[in-house]
Amino acid sequence: MRGGEKVIEALCELYPEADIYTHVYDPEKISATIKRHTIKTSFIQRLPGATRHYKKYLLLMPFAVEALDLQGYDLIISSEAGPIKGVISRPDALNICYCHSPMRYVWDQYHEYRRASGRMTRWAMSLFATPLRIWDSASATRVDYFIANSEFVARRIKKFYGRTATVIHPPVNIDHFRISDAIGDYFLCFGQMVFYKRFDLAIEAFNRNGLRLIVVGHGEQEDALRKMANANVQFLGHQSDAEIQTLLAGCRALIFPGVEDFGIVPLEAMASGRPVIAYAAGGALETVVDGKTGILFNTQTVEALNAAVARYIAGPEIFDPVAIRAHAQTFDKSIFQARILKFIAEHRATAGMLERR
Repeated sequence: MRGGEKVIEALCELYPEADIYTHVYDPEKISATIKRHTIKTSFIQRLPGATRHYKKYLLLMPFAVEALDLQGYDLIISSEAGPIKGVISRPDALNICYCHSPMRYVWDQYHEYRRASGRMTRWAMSLFATPLRIWDSASATRVDYFIANSEFVARRIKKFYGRTATVIHPPVNIDHFRISDAIGDYFLCFGQMVFYKRFDLAIEAFNRNGLRLIVVGHGEQEDALRKMANANVQFLGHQSDAEIQTLLAGCRALIFPGVEDFGIVPLEAMASGRPVIAYAAGGALETVVDGKTGILFNTQTVEALNAAVARYIAGPEIFDPVAIRAHAQTFDKSIFQARILKFIAEHRATAGMLERR
C-alpha cells in the first residue's frame, strides 16, 4: 500500500461499484477497501513468479494492457506510472489518466536505471527501450485528459507526451496521524529501498554525524544499505501502519534525500507534526516549506544533508507541530476526492455538449 495504491483506495471510495483492472494482484498486500471491489488481472498474473517479479514482465505489459476488454465502461480512470494508460476504450468513453510519472525507466531516469542494473538487464534495456518509448508515446494519444500528481510530473508529461495536465495532488489520510508530546532521539528514513530514493545518502550522512537514524522499509537495495551502515543506523524492515504512525510522530525529523514525483511520506510526517529535511527537487518543492515545515538542502551530497541536519539541531523550536500539521491538511484525502469529482463532472459535461452538437 504505497502512494499509487492509496490513490486507488481513494478512488474506490468515490466509486464503490467500480471494477479494478490490474496486471498483478496480491490480496495479502491490499487494503480491505480495495478488496471489496471486483478485481480482474491481465495474463501476467498467470506467469511464473508474477506477484514478486512483475517488473521483469515489463516488455509483455503493452500486449497485456491492450488485451483487457473495457468495452462495457463509459468512464475509465487509470493510475499510471507504467503502461496501463494504453488500454483500448470505446469511442464514447471518457478516458482519464492520473499520472504519477511517465515511465521513469525509459524516459528521464533511463540512464540511472541502466547503470544500476546487471549486465543482462542493461543489454535488454538498450534493445527494447526505444520500442517501449514509441508505444508509450502512441498510447498517450488514447487518453482524453491527463491529471498529474505534481507540477513536477506535469512538466514531464508535457515534455514526453506533448500533453497538458491538470495538477491534483495525491491523497493523504491526515486523520490517521497524530501529534505526539514525546519526541525520541532518532531521525527517520522511510520508504521503498530503491536507488533513486537515495537511502545511501542518508546512511552515509549519519555514518559521519553519528546521530541515530531509524530506517523503515524493504527493497532491492536493502542488503547493500545494511552493509554500509554503522551501529547508529538501525533497520526495522517492514512495520505495521500503527507502528509507522508512532515512528513518524516520535521522530526528530524525517530525512527525505531523493527526488520524488510527489512524495506522500513527507506529508504523513507533517501530519504527525514533524518537520522534513528534504533535497530541494521534485515533489518536495511543492510540499516542504523551508523554515516552516522543514529544511531544504540544495545539493544531493552528504555535506549538504549534514548541514541541513545541523541547522535543524541548532533551532528545533522554530518548527511548530500544529502549524506543520495545518499545512499537511491542505493535502487531505477529502480535498483530492472533491477535486477529482469536480474534474470528472466538468469533462463529462463538456463531452455531452460536444455530442449534442
